[in-house]
Amino acid sequence: MGPGWLLGFGVLLLVGFLIYASMPRVQSECEVCLEFQGELVCRRGAGATEEEARRAAQESACGGNTRGMSEIILCRNAVPVQVQCTPS
Repeated sequence: MGPGWLLGFGVLLLVGFLIYASMPRVQSECEVCLEFQGELVCRRGAGATEEEARRAAQESACGGNTRGMSEIILCRNAVPVQVQCTPS
C-alpha cells in the first residue's frame, strides 16, 4: 500500500463532508389540515424553520385536491383548519 490509498481516503472524507454539509437541516415538522372544496385534507411537512414546515405541509395538502393553477393558488392561500408543529 502506497500513499495513494491515503489520498483516496482523504478525497472520500472530503466528499462525504461536502454532501453532509449541503443537506438541509430539519428543525421542525408540522401537520396542516385544510378544508378546500368541501374536503378536509391533512398532510405533514418538514423544514429548517416552522414556517418552511408549515408551507411544505400546506403545499402537500393542496397537491392532491386541486386542478389548475388558479385552484392551487387559492388552496395555498387558504387558512388551515388545524396546524400542529413540533421541533425535530
